[in-house]
Amino acid sequence: MPSLKVSKENLLKSLIYEYRNGKPIYYKNYKKVLEGAISKEEVMGSSSLHALLVMLIGAYLKSVLGKRFLVLGGELGYIPKRGTRYNLDLAVFEREKLQKEGIRDSYVKTPPKVVIEIDPKIEPEKFGSEDNYILAKTQDLLDSGVETVIWFLTRERKVLFAQRGKDWLISNWERDLKITEEVTLNIEKLLKEEGITLDTYKVASKNPTPKGRGF
Repeated sequence: MPSLKVSKENLLKSLIYEYRNGKPIYYKNYKKVLEGAISKEEVMGSSSLHALLVMLIGAYLKSVLGKRFLVLGGELGYIPKRGTRYNLDLAVFEREKLQKEGIRDSYVKTPPKVVIEIDPKIEPEKFGSEDNYILAKTQDLLDSGVETVIWFLTRERKVLFAQRGKDWLISNWERDLKITEEVTLNIEKLLKEEGITLDTYKVASKNPTPKGRGF
């Protein structure tokens, strides 16, 4: 049955979310797709919560950062080094630096100034836990030249704030996070300004607790 084997191999390739050091990182629950238990679209699509946060944060940053910076989103593909490709929920670039590379139909190689991620979307089997994946990706991004990496963890309502050359911080959502010298980001304030209340504990009860996320 060579055609079935090829078909399954192609399906597996389509379930690759990122690459790290030449090795694929797969979408969360990709094995269920291979087993036919769920569709490919179910593991690739974003939740309404994820989409909301990306929209709110992106719109806010665009409004306050000015024309010196560009805010890009939508799972932007970033290649920090050969064999590694990461997807970024939101990335803040210095406009001049990105325009030197050129804005085109391809992944970017210019390090963003700030990367913002909202929950891991991968199967952590190669890392042992989601925590290890978050820490590894964050360190890789900082090593590549990114100045600040921020992770919003919706289930825990926690934020990981990592800056190159400084101690990393874990705090609650209501903390003001420094994006630039003049601009701070506070996700709790953004949600309140939009009149949105999140019952994250009710959301969490519908999903199995991920391995890790304790730091």
